[in-house]
Amino acid sequence: MRRPALFENQTKALSDQENRSLQQVIEKYRGRKGTLLPLLTEAQAVCGNWLPANVLALIADAYDVHLSYLYGIATFYTMFSLKPRGRFIVRVCESPTCHVLGAETVFDVLVDVLGIEEGETTPDGLFTLERSSCLGVCEVAPAMQINEVVFGNLTRDKIVQVIDRYRKGQTVDFRKLSGSGGRVSRDLDVHRELVLLHGVGEIDPESIDDYLRIGGYEALKKALTAMTPETVVEEVKESGLRGRGGAGFPTGLKWSFTLPLKAREKYVICNADEGEPGTFKDRYIMEGNPHRLIEGLIIAGYAVGACTGYIYVRGEYALSMHRLQKAVEAAREKGFLGKNILGSGFDFDIEVRAGAGAYVCGEETALIESIEGLRGNPRVKPPFPGVRGLWQNPTVVNNVETLANIPAIIVRGPAWYRSFGTEDSPGVKLYQICGHVNHPQIVEAPLGLTLRELIERYGGGMRDGVPFKMCQTGGASFGFFTAEHLDTVMDYASMQKKGGALGSGTMLVMNEKTCVVDVVRNILYFFQHESCGFCAPCRRGTRVLYDTITRIALGDGRESDLDLMIEVAHTMSATANCALGMSPIFFVRTTIERLRDEYLAHITDRKCPLGVCRPESRKHP
Repeated sequence: MRRPALFENQTKALSDQENRSLQQVIEKYRGRKGTLLPLLTEAQAVCGNWLPANVLALIADAYDVHLSYLYGIATFYTMFSLKPRGRFIVRVCESPTCHVLGAETVFDVLVDVLGIEEGETTPDGLFTLERSSCLGVCEVAPAMQINEVVFGNLTRDKIVQVIDRYRKGQTVDFRKLSGSGGRVSRDLDVHRELVLLHGVGEIDPESIDDYLRIGGYEALKKALTAMTPETVVEEVKESGLRGRGGAGFPTGLKWSFTLPLKAREKYVICNADEGEPGTFKDRYIMEGNPHRLIEGLIIAGYAVGACTGYIYVRGEYALSMHRLQKAVEAAREKGFLGKNILGSGFDFDIEVRAGAGAYVCGEETALIESIEGLRGNPRVKPPFPGVRGLWQNPTVVNNVETLANIPAIIVRGPAWYRSFGTEDSPGVKLYQICGHVNHPQIVEAPLGLTLRELIERYGGGMRDGVPFKMCQTGGASFGFFTAEHLDTVMDYASMQKKGGALGSGTMLVMNEKTCVVDVVRNILYFFQHESCGFCAPCRRGTRVLYDTITRIALGDGRESDLDLMIEVAHTMSATANCALGMSPIFFVRTTIERLRDEYLAHITDRKCPLGVCRPESRKHP
């Protein structure tokens, strides 16, 4: 569970320039509801990467909010700091993918090179060393981020070179990068034409004219001039499109709940808080073709009668936010956003919002709370957002990949879309293959690939020829497959029947040198850290699970601990308030059932049979 910082919140004597900049930030957001997060983010940047006590007090007075309220927000989101930090924040990714590929070694190297421990700042004030639950660049793991710039495929030599360049003032401007991670492969002709990744890597993502040249905004024109909102909803329903964020709920059906509701205001929100460890697909769309997402969001707004859209982007995705903001401005200039779009009488605009480091904000109601300027505590449901969401108004929440499907469905029709995929799961999907494969990457393909095909055909087989052992399916929240499941069809129903999940389309592949206890310990550390603490089953349950797996990893476990873990995880799944607390049962149960002998080896021999579990790890006190 995330814990409040010790209240050592110092003050800072602000320079005249800092005072002027801070006042400009305060005035910029005055009178705009739900803007505390962007306000605190910009105030932190003005103050040199932290929030001094006197600055928080100034903001509290200016906005007539209680100071304790601001502290509650500042200590909830991990990207805010109440302590002075260096000019450059070095964040080491500790996601399961980076973990199995050497994140702990990367962290040890940085401790050595910088001469500081986690949370400390170098004496020259340049670097502060931190961890990140996930940076969303699993295809280039292990990775770190320095301010907005990601560095992947790290080795000791590369780390030393990067730090040396930054010490010499040779910094990198993230806005000039082509992308944050890998690149889209052009030799994977799986269905003759790319749909979701159309234009990615080929057009200038900051040019609306480039997007128009490849058919951009034709779907919006068709929807506004030749279709009613009801027709749009029906087309999406007939396409069989299911939400691509993980749950797989039918998109058109979700829209149909909100369309008929009478309300003064309705909203559509794009959930771009891609915080599920192992997931990096949405980043490619936002960085490579942001107008496609914007077009899909406008059509969604038209379909349900919304007037405003929000794109909530995870705080680590600086390049995504930069390009989305430029795309919104360009779309507004061209008349695709604003009043009376294309002369249709439809008014709609979009605001890009940044998260500040909270995995739980990927849950739709927690995301809504965050947009409203609150701590990201998930709401009790029902009512669901489609009926009572943002500021208690009907709100549709879809993720990036879901909305990126919409323009193609509107232009080409539902029958065309159903020509891809399976009966249960029509259409195309972005799969992510990462971990111990030769070519970790993003793959667009019709739904229905097998895991074996993804590994061998698209992943290039197992790295260094070390045999396959297991795969966590769908993201960090879901179950593990072993060799007997390699030929499972990757659609929603088939994966669920085998105890896995399609989820976000992530497949974390691990070889025989990987210790299952170590991996599950890493995942449980993530869940107990990211628990918002709102409900007791999750708040306490994630800690009990983590402490239990730690005892097993360090040779102090008992066989009865295995039943205890399943029981605790099952109780959490039945009683927790949101999906975060419901998730551990999937990977706890499947690993204990399918790899029980390895758990027992830790218990009976009182040591890790692979020598992987590290009692001296800095990460696990």
